[in-house]
Amino acid sequence: MTTRDHATAADTAAPERLMHVNGVDLCVQTFGDPAAPPVLLVNNSLLGWPAEFCARLAAGPRFVMRYDLRDTGRSTATDPDAPPYVLRDLVADAAGLIGALGLRRAHVAGFGVGGWIGQLLALDHPERVASLALLCTRPTAPGPSDPDLPEHSPEIMEFFMTEPEPDWSDRAAVLAYQAAARRRLAGSHPFDEAAAREDAGRIYDRTVAAAPPGAVPRKIHPANQIASTFAALDSGDRWRERLGELTVPTLVVHGEEDPFFPLGNGEALAREIPGAQLLVLPRTGHELPRPVWDTVVPALLRHTEVAAAED
Repeated sequence: MTTRDHATAADTAAPERLMHVNGVDLCVQTFGDPAAPPVLLVNNSLLGWPAEFCARLAAGPRFVMRYDLRDTGRSTATDPDAPPYVLRDLVADAAGLIGALGLRRAHVAGFGVGGWIGQLLALDHPERVASLALLCTRPTAPGPSDPDLPEHSPEIMEFFMTEPEPDWSDRAAVLAYQAAARRRLAGSHPFDEAAAREDAGRIYDRTVAAAPPGAVPRKIHPANQIASTFAALDSGDRWRERLGELTVPTLVVHGEEDPFFPLGNGEALAREIPGAQLLVLPRTGHELPRPVWDTVVPALLRHTEVAAAED
């Protein structure tokens, strides 16, 4: 993203603010007109949704909200290696945030780990969800997947299992590690290493700025950069068997070449959620690179527009 892109996105963005929800503080940022249809974006931290991507959605027009999960960004920090909360608490956070923002419900889009939150939000708090978009995710929690679902590719697992972790207090080392990881998560389209480093640097700097006194770099940076908290999080009961209960309009967006959650996971979601639509992104991995925004943003706008018309 260029400096001009940041300036344009900033023009439509409200300042970040802390909101007390479900017993914790969540850092939230909004884009666009509060009177427009609301879209809640869920990822690991709010920086998982680039500001320019949010601005494009806001031009829809949509009222776009992105936020930090617990133990990321400026939201409540605990111990990301031993979180004193469970996955359903993060789901309750999202439900509470929609209400705290003065909304009855919102269109919800979840990427990766945010897709787990989105699925459970629609299942357990359906009154809060106008429509659901699931991007690059799967219908099972962290850990071994179901036998009928494709697992992480051997190549990506070899990288994460054998590549030495960086010195998390060394910014340059973290950016190099993240660029290498993102290259392996990407599809066969041209990889933008400069953009990957810039994104990782933005997360790194914000993590340092928000860190509480005494924060341990080896804990806080992986939590923000690679969602490491989810490896230690209690995910509770399975939910895949409940997907047939979903009644909200659902769009599944998945990279054709996703090595982390291979395409079969998205196909299962689209097959098992009644009426779900599947959008496959050619040459795309576990990512939403800038070249696919011209496809994904209009798809999300159409999806939320149709869902609103059916409301």
